Amino acid sequence: MKNIIITGTSRGIGYELALQFAQAGHAVLAISRKIPQALLENTNITCLSVDLSHEADLSKVSDFLSQTWKKVDIIIHNAGSLLLKPFGEISAAEFEDVYKVNVFGVANLTRICIPFLVKGSHVVTISSMGGIQGSMKFAGLSAYSSSKGAVITLSELLAEEYKEKGISFNVLALGAVQTEMLKEAFPGYEAPILPREMADYIFNFALTGNTYFNGKVLQVSSTTP
Repeated sequence: MKNIIITGTSRGIGYELALQFAQAGHAVLAISRKIPQALLENTNITCLSVDLSHEADLSKVSDFLSQTWKKVDIIIHNAGSLLLKPFGEISAAEFEDVYKVNVFGVANLTRICIPFLVKGSHVVTISSMGGIQGSMKFAGLSAYSSSKGAVITLSELLAEEYKEKGISFNVLALGAVQTEMLKEAFPGYEAPILPREMADYIFNFALTGNTYFNGKVLQVSSTTP
């Protein structure tokens, strides 16, 4: 049994991942602003209502880890904030809000968890094909896609910084998955992959991917977008 932290568990891929890990017998700390009833009812899942854009909120996580788990085997940074808006119309506050979740939230949660990570721990950050240099870009996603590029570089740096401690950091840059977030970005577009199907892939990668990869970005996409 592993101790697994997953963010963005209120819906979509994060929700499916929390259930999959719990059903496999692992202990899950599900972090999201809204908490689904199905997660609350699962005895293998602990739910914390946390707004990743508020650093002070993360004290709930550090308190739980220091008082209960003492060790973290896997972190899956799945939470994301998306803004679809022409660049010239985005306010500084709006741009910053996206980064607070997609970049600072990842960095701050990781920093809190570092003392609890051990040799063999695996930190997986869910990025986007939009954050890959040279990939096709889409107008209106300047804040979102650039933030997803930022966490790729962050993960590469952390992999180097913590490699001697045996802690692995990898990124999965996802293509189109039929989530609520995709519907917001591409109204009417039907993705070929469902959240449960993508969760299957992430589930296995989180458990075994650090055997083969560290500091790597894997492009998990069969389509454009």
